[in-house]
Amino acid sequence: MLKVGYIGLGLMGKSMARNILKAGFPLVVHNRSQQAVEELVAEGARPARSPQEVAKQVDVVFTNLPDSPDVEQVALGDAGIIEGAHRTLIYVDNSTIKPATSRLIAEKLGGKEVACLDAPVSGGDIGAKQGTLAVMVGGPIEALETVRPILEAVGKTITHVGEAGAGQIAKAANQIMVAAQMVAMGELLVFAKKAGADPRKVVTAIQGGAAQCWTLDVKPDRLFSGNRNPGFKAYMQAKDLGIVMDTARQYGIPLVSASIHNQLYNAMLEMDMSELDNSAVIGVIESLANTSLL
Repeated sequence: MLKVGYIGLGLMGKSMARNILKAGFPLVVHNRSQQAVEELVAEGARPARSPQEVAKQVDVVFTNLPDSPDVEQVALGDAGIIEGAHRTLIYVDNSTIKPATSRLIAEKLGGKEVACLDAPVSGGDIGAKQGTLAVMVGGPIEALETVRPILEAVGKTITHVGEAGAGQIAKAANQIMVAAQMVAMGELLVFAKKAGADPRKVVTAIQGGAAQCWTLDVKPDRLFSGNRNPGFKAYMQAKDLGIVMDTARQYGIPLVSASIHNQLYNAMLEMDMSELDNSAVIGVIESLANTSLL
């Protein structure tokens, strides 16, 4: 049985680490806030004081952190994974970060003979709790096959996309689609309300046709009840769209609608809606339309 380390026990990471523990893998955990560590230790995990200490003790070390600088610091910084690295270690990053950062980390840790996988996930807090996430993986296929039994504890679908950074490219593509769906849903609900139709009945009418999608199946009832709590926080969606736009500029890719969606999510931050669900982008549209769904 592989020994596993998990670093970063936030909204997603704690649930994913818990599912790994439930699957029977010996688990070592580290997090900046100790409450999540204490919860998992009470369930059978072991604590560690630093990423370095985690890496020394395990066969596979996971990270799930907010942004590219955080991952780079934990992987390559003082008392980081690189300082606890050993030749058989496999590093798996579940964070959503820049593809260029994943490639840099793979190069640096590769110098220590550590195999690296960028393995961001999609499916939100519900998928993390239920172990039904979609996992998109970049890096050596041999390393993926070694850790696949661990990933099967957290994910329903596990797809090898390509070499280092390819998993992050897939996640960025995912976030282009997620943002488009959230904005389109917000627009159609506000459109229906202000033009004089019942938005609930409009959703029911179009769910059976070409407009059907996960967002339209899951989010409207929450919005109709006034529930705009996360879920997936708006500031994280804004961060991910920033990664999309940075990568698009790097490769000279025109992203017309994604650039507008990026502006709408940044407007959420300016309107003190950063901690709300990403579906709460409807609030920006409501403000522009001078109306309210409720």
